[in-house]
Amino acid sequence: MLWRLLPGPTWLKVVEVLVLLLLVVWVLFTWVFPWLSPLLPFTDNTVGAAPGLGRAPWSP
Repeated sequence: MLWRLLPGPTWLKVVEVLVLLLLVVWVLFTWVFPWLSPLLPFTDNTVGAAPGLGRAPWSP
């Protein structure tokens, strides 16, 4: 649907789509992901032994 709305010949439409895609990626990395980062639990560490169980059998 977006393809039909873009003006120009095919080669210009390809360039416009690439520019729009790069703009969306730039906006995501500049504003959306930094805003969303504190809300996601990706920094929680769940690897290793549970507290109170001693060392994991595979740890040196």
